[in-house]
Amino acid sequence: MLGLNSKDTMLLIVVAFLALAAPFLLNPFPTNSSLAQFNAGYPDLMQRFAIFGIFAIGFNILFGLTGYLSFGHAAFLGVGSYAAVWMFKLLSYNVIPAIILAVIVAGLFSVLIGYVSLRRSGIYFSILTLAFAQMSFALAYSVLSNPKFNLTNGETGLQVYGDDPQILHREGLPDVPHLFGWAMRDNFLELEVAGWEFTFNNGYYLCAVILLVVFYLAIRLFRSPFGLMLRAVKSNQQRLNYTGLNPKPYTLAAFIISGMYAGLAGGLLAAMDPLAGAERMQWTASGEVVLMTILGGAGTLIGPVLGAGFIKYFENIFSKINDNVLHQWFAFLPDGMEDFMVFIVHPFVGKGWHLTLGILFMLVVTFLPGGLVEGGQRIARLFRRRGKKTDTPDPEHHPKETPHVAE
Repeated sequence: MLGLNSKDTMLLIVVAFLALAAPFLLNPFPTNSSLAQFNAGYPDLMQRFAIFGIFAIGFNILFGLTGYLSFGHAAFLGVGSYAAVWMFKLLSYNVIPAIILAVIVAGLFSVLIGYVSLRRSGIYFSILTLAFAQMSFALAYSVLSNPKFNLTNGETGLQVYGDDPQILHREGLPDVPHLFGWAMRDNFLELEVAGWEFTFNNGYYLCAVILLVVFYLAIRLFRSPFGLMLRAVKSNQQRLNYTGLNPKPYTLAAFIISGMYAGLAGGLLAAMDPLAGAERMQWTASGEVVLMTILGGAGTLIGPVLGAGFIKYFENIFSKINDNVLHQWFAFLPDGMEDFMVFIVHPFVGKGWHLTLGILFMLVVTFLPGGLVEGGQRIARLFRRRGKKTDTPDPEHHPKETPHVAE
């Protein structure tokens, strides 16, 4: 199916099911339940799951296949966002031209950075990409916000104003990002079933479909001769040089593809919210995609998507748990014990959610070096072993038949 083997086809089907059924899967608790705050099925968060999943898939093509660790990938995310918003300002709010321009500009930018950075490897490559990203952040934050040629609008962020040209915009079209008239912020269906509320959003399903397309392309790339060459670079680049093959074109191509994925994610961020700021290019954003990939499982196909969902869930759900919520949780305890439990849990939620994430990251790296994917594989192996033990007859109670002497 689609040029994939049975295992990859099944993986694509699983990802498609998770993406398309997300409004149901991410709302496990009734709306009026005390646990409803752990639901993640609202449009803004689901969009972030899909967009940062795309970002992490692209980063994994570089890091997971070649072993080159970039600390500056957020530069392409930011460039893609700026390009998309400029397309909104100049042409129209249609998201298709904006996304295309975001991918093209990010690809060209990655050619420049990759050509210079890939002259070095290891930690030197990582530091070079970090330096380029921080220079890009400084340019966007101050230099390119000069009133004479304001390209980024500095700390305020680039956005669309009423006096912008928008030469293809016409009456009857939404004054927000849209796909041929379908506004990204609108919901095409809202269901209420026995206390549950499910929201189906235009913007999320655009992101979900694009996620499936780029995930399919990533599978094809991983299984291609090009992907095998990138694995060879990761395995032993020096030995590859001795065979007479030059790995530089392959690593540069991987860097450009990875940068285009990041630009696509940046364009989608702008399509969901037409505002581009320099903070998307900061080193913390680059570090975040590294965490996503390692947590999910670097070098695996589905791992980066799982890691992106894991981190964005913690960022958006656990960060909202404040002291009032904690007091509600422990209200059944005596007053002194209630205050003590709130005091204990408080550092790990709300503004301290990074502490919880850090502890989980250390646990995963220590006990599951292969990330969440390795954890899933271990659980699957455990169930298979139990199944085999159940199916295997006990030789003491079920002895084999003794063959007849004549046989």
